[in-house]
Amino acid sequence: MANLLSVESLTKSYGDRLLFGDVTFGVVEGDKIGIVARNGTGKSTLLSILAGAEAADSGSVVWRNGLRVGYLPQDPVFAPGASVLDAALDNDDPVAAAVKEYTLNIASGDTARSQEAVHNMDMLSAWDYEDRLRQLLTRLGLPDMGAQVSRLSGGQRKRLAIARTIMSEPEFLILDEPTNHLDITTIEWLEGYLRRSRATLLMVTHDRYFLDRVCSKIIEMDHESIFEVEGNYDMYLRRRAERIEAMAADVARARNTLRREQEWMSRQPQARAGKAKFRIDNFYDLKERARGMRQEKNVKLDAASSRIGSKIFEAEGICKRFGDKIILDDFTYTFAPGDKLGIVGVNGVGKSTFIKLLQGLIPADAGVWNVGETVRFGYYSQDGISFDENKRVVDAVSEIADDIDLGEGQRIAPMQYLQRFLFSPADQQKYIYTLSGGERCRLHLATVLMRQPNFLILDEPTNDLDIITLGILEEYLANFKGCVIVISHDRYFLDNIVDHIFVMEGNGVIKDFPGNYSDYRSFIDSQPKENEKSAPAAAAKPRRETATRPAKMSFKEKREFEALTAEIEALNAEKAALEAFFASGESSSGDDFNAKSQRYAELGDIIDEKELRWLELSEKE
Repeated sequence: MANLLSVESLTKSYGDRLLFGDVTFGVVEGDKIGIVARNGTGKSTLLSILAGAEAADSGSVVWRNGLRVGYLPQDPVFAPGASVLDAALDNDDPVAAAVKEYTLNIASGDTARSQEAVHNMDMLSAWDYEDRLRQLLTRLGLPDMGAQVSRLSGGQRKRLAIARTIMSEPEFLILDEPTNHLDITTIEWLEGYLRRSRATLLMVTHDRYFLDRVCSKIIEMDHESIFEVEGNYDMYLRRRAERIEAMAADVARARNTLRREQEWMSRQPQARAGKAKFRIDNFYDLKERARGMRQEKNVKLDAASSRIGSKIFEAEGICKRFGDKIILDDFTYTFAPGDKLGIVGVNGVGKSTFIKLLQGLIPADAGVWNVGETVRFGYYSQDGISFDENKRVVDAVSEIADDIDLGEGQRIAPMQYLQRFLFSPADQQKYIYTLSGGERCRLHLATVLMRQPNFLILDEPTNDLDIITLGILEEYLANFKGCVIVISHDRYFLDNIVDHIFVMEGNGVIKDFPGNYSDYRSFIDSQPKENEKSAPAAAAKPRRETATRPAKMSFKEKREFEALTAEIEALNAEKAALEAFFASGESSSGDDFNAKSQRYAELGDIIDEKELRWLELSEKE
């Protein structure tokens, strides 16, 4: 395979802060590489340098001559006053330039220049370009080519930027957080496009399913260095665990040896001259190795939640519309203790409006909300924090509470609390307007949890959070004793948190599906082709029962249903036991370990098959 990109000894700092140093790697034709790292380690900066939008402090970036490179920044910029069509044509592609010139000259009525534009279109075989562009924009939910870009939502602007990048037909794609602000339908379309595309790919994303299904190589940026792993995200996780385990063992050996060498170095000073110089030098090298495995700093989510009563709240006959657009139509639902609900639907269908209605932030047109007296909402809004941008971080938190209750009688000061969200004492003195996207998300999350909510409502919480922090948040929510509602385009996040899903189909229609997002997708994919666009018939309204009940289970099906319940429980127990074995690091013969690994892989398929059948029968129960 031809080498397309060579990065040698790349270094970048901001002030006295080193983002990365001496980064070296290469990209060959056909590679599909994902870059993962914590927030603040320079992922976006690296991509910006590679795209030529920013300069490195030192090192070199060498591209193959004549290579067409497409760059999608995290926050795309468009020309002021541009229409959707203008913005989509605003790239370095000569075909796009010819189409743009032709459009302008035809509109101007200048015959001579129009004839020249027609000639250019002929020379570049550009006549179908605009048609293909219109088809792509329509597929991405942007059918109005004359709409002003300034009036588009964040998700629409991202889709427009994707269309602009794709239409330039690059041989090498650089994508910075391509899934941010996209709905799941568009993410799955883009995922399929990139898997089929012959373009070489280098991208930064925190979407773990996207990484797993698209990438053939993972580059991790960690402690100003990089580590490369051949394989998808799942393979990267295994190799990373092995690397950390090996590093821990190496550090342990170094510390044991250091104790002996320390005794040797501490002998009488007069004997120092007789000591071997190489051994003295080795002592100091050993000392550095023994310091290895710097303590990982992770967000610590352990704020207490207030007690929640048996009555949560009920929605009865809720209706809401904006003009001709119907958000809810006679919505009725009773929330149960411990309810963990995901909400999915295309952008613009009304997901954020739904949860604002639920909290009373937007009035309903009709219907009644009956909220339990003990319910205390915690709302993480995708709009971000609403603090005064000119306040310091610590002041913004101190205004909410002088101390924070962690439960079991433990209370801490705001400065201590903020350190749990990775805000050092120096960071706490920053003004909010200077914070990065990831820092803003962490501050927003801190202010939500410090109020001890027992009903969490999270609207796109995964944007701008790194993968490590996402995993910690998932663990916190999995153990959260109250209710949780999550709107997210992160399918991995939804799968780990929710036990059922509201599918918002538009025109006020909401279907309740029992299971996580992958269960829902499996159900949809299993339906006949002509029914692919219809949501699962779990309910005509978002209740746990169907409006038109299917036929009751036969005696045979009841026996099968009971047997499946026991089988699934036993299979999950077996799977958990194997996971515990792998996590324990217990020794085992090669054949036995391989047999266990094979059985673990088989269990996933068997459980999926039986759970799907269980879901089918549960509809009749």
